[in-house]
Amino acid sequence: MTTMVWMVVMGVSGCGKSSLGAALAQACALPLIEGDDFHPAENVSKMRAGIPLTDADRADWLATLGRELAARPQGAVLTCSALKRDYRERLRSAVPGLRFVFMELTREESERRVASRAGAHMFPASLVANQFATLESPVGEAGVLAVDATAPMAELVAQVRAWLPKA
Repeated sequence: MTTMVWMVVMGVSGCGKSSLGAALAQACALPLIEGDDFHPAENVSKMRAGIPLTDADRADWLATLGRELAARPQGAVLTCSALKRDYRERLRSAVPGLRFVFMELTREESERRVASRAGAHMFPASLVANQFATLESPVGEAGVLAVDATAPMAELVAQVRAWLPKA
């Protein structure tokens, strides 16, 4: 079992953050923080309307997520797009040693996945292009593991668990 670890499962919309986050939280016996649950109503309305969020829109949301992580002294798994390095640095400032699992996915696969859940999620397929334009890859940053978002869930969980520090 892994303990005292904080990690963010990140990537563009449709990459499977929520699914992998839930699986990792269960496998590591850590609480799950679903980042989308903390968006203010204004952000949700903008996304539903197909309007991309700005850095200003995300500022309070990221601060809230940082507080949520810091409030869990035994560790936690957060799902959050964390598209820009600045966003990741804000989260890192809340929890030193924060790790990121970057779910890599092609734009075509992201568009396919987001379109397949139309109506069931606040994020429309029309915003996928903006996510890819905003994305600053975390590959090469300290504490980042890049994984193939199309790999089977069991394989992804095993890969992440092997990368985490052991208790």
